[in-house]
Amino acid sequence: MSKPTFDPHYYPYASQRMMTVANRGMVATSQPLAAQAGLDILKKGGNAIDAAIATAAALTVVEPTSNGIGSDAFALVWTKGELHGLNASGPAPQAISIDKVKERGYDYIPKQGWIPVTVPGAPAGWLALSERFGKLSLKETLEPAINYAKNGYPISPVLAYYWKKEYEKYLPYADDEQFADWFDVFAPNGKIPQVGELWKSPDHAKTLTAIAETGAKSFYKGEIADKIDAFSKKHNGFLTKQDLENYKPEWVSPINVSYRGYDVWEIPPNGQGLVALLALNTLKGFDFSEKDAVATYHKQIEAMKLAFADGKKYITESKHMTVNIDALLSEQYAEQRRILIGDEASIPEAGTPPKSGTVYLATADQEGNMVSFIQSNYDGFGSGLVVPGTGIALQNRGCNFSLDPDHDNALQGGKRTYHTIIPGFLTKGDQAVGPFGVMGGFMQPQGHVQVIMNMIDFQLNPQAALDAPRWNWPEAKRVMVEPDFPKHIADGLERLGHQIEYTLDKYTFGRGQIIWRDPDTGVLYGGTEKRTDGLIAAY
Repeated sequence: MSKPTFDPHYYPYASQRMMTVANRGMVATSQPLAAQAGLDILKKGGNAIDAAIATAAALTVVEPTSNGIGSDAFALVWTKGELHGLNASGPAPQAISIDKVKERGYDYIPKQGWIPVTVPGAPAGWLALSERFGKLSLKETLEPAINYAKNGYPISPVLAYYWKKEYEKYLPYADDEQFADWFDVFAPNGKIPQVGELWKSPDHAKTLTAIAETGAKSFYKGEIADKIDAFSKKHNGFLTKQDLENYKPEWVSPINVSYRGYDVWEIPPNGQGLVALLALNTLKGFDFSEKDAVATYHKQIEAMKLAFADGKKYITESKHMTVNIDALLSEQYAEQRRILIGDEASIPEAGTPPKSGTVYLATADQEGNMVSFIQSNYDGFGSGLVVPGTGIALQNRGCNFSLDPDHDNALQGGKRTYHTIIPGFLTKGDQAVGPFGVMGGFMQPQGHVQVIMNMIDFQLNPQAALDAPRWNWPEAKRVMVEPDFPKHIADGLERLGHQIEYTLDKYTFGRGQIIWRDPDTGVLYGGTEKRTDGLIAAY
């Protein structure tokens, strides 16, 4: 059975918010208005899948600094005793190539402009979820998002912070015609919305309405596709209407590792969930008796480095990978990597296995359905391009491709790149425990490992697991930690060769949500992030 093993009364981070408990339905995400949109759909008779779609669509409006209609998405869906995976990430345009990018003067893929734009998968993902598992129509689930876009909503504090940060990033492009619509939509009259100010986007509302009424056909084959195609042609982009017409999201079999009696599930590559599983597979060979111990953090960090070394070398669209996923997750390979963790900080390299911006949300309903869903532009508002008259901010996911033709993740037309966004799910035996996720670029697998260990190894409840101070390994021997990270642990890690950097930037450490379900009672336990505007809407 998957009865939660944490002590719901044990709460070591009392200065933060308490865990939410409910039994009829729960929606957890980084923006309160989006969470409420999902809850409204549950109360209307929708299930957890409908609520996830409604929340995701609402997030494109109420948190446009992290995702949009032009995003990609991934989902893990638990329903009727089975876990299903959806990969709604889009490929690179067929016309793009390494040589063509280099002909334009680049030796890397830039983050802004048309070069990093890939086919947006989110609208097709919403439709796929709705058609296979939803109880309500896509039109009904998108209604809250349309209302927010049409009537407006007041800007929240964290959203305002990100908006200002992104505006400053795009200022150098203010006189470039292809970026004009970004400024018209998100910084009208040269001003960005402030905390408490009402912001609305009629173009978003029109586009979401068209998606709702046509089942996303307008986006991929109709009027919206024509507008995207024309915008791309005008500015010498690679994306075409044919790329959009040919796109379909993919139902995939989730991958997992067994960790101390639980199964931790992730979406298979091209997502980087494999990195989290590699680290956990390595770490399960150690005994951790104490959370706040130098040895615990040292082993976590070193295992994460080893996992990233493999991930950055091998992860791409699965059919282009030169190594077998099962081989990477084998006990034999885990042991090979585990013995490389010594007593000092290291700079690891990828191994040779045996042959063989982002938003996150979690939903649950009283029928037992649960969804782990993630959606992202990749970098803030994405490419900085907004399709005229649509409100669609196009993602810049393609900047993760490599221009090295010998790399597994080498740029190629029609290929899906290494993807940072990853939903997670936990089961025990044949029962669902629940969805979890920590958004934030390459922090995501690091966040997954930390919250999973907090809950399983150290019996923290979902809220306490999220509130615990985090670390983030960016490169080499550098490790960034939060202001409340224990000083004696930081000092101990430095003695082992880690270069510890305290930072006040809480956004470095990701933003997560967790829902656990008690199978005996149906009671839901939810945790939401202290590092954002997050809310759990429940009843």
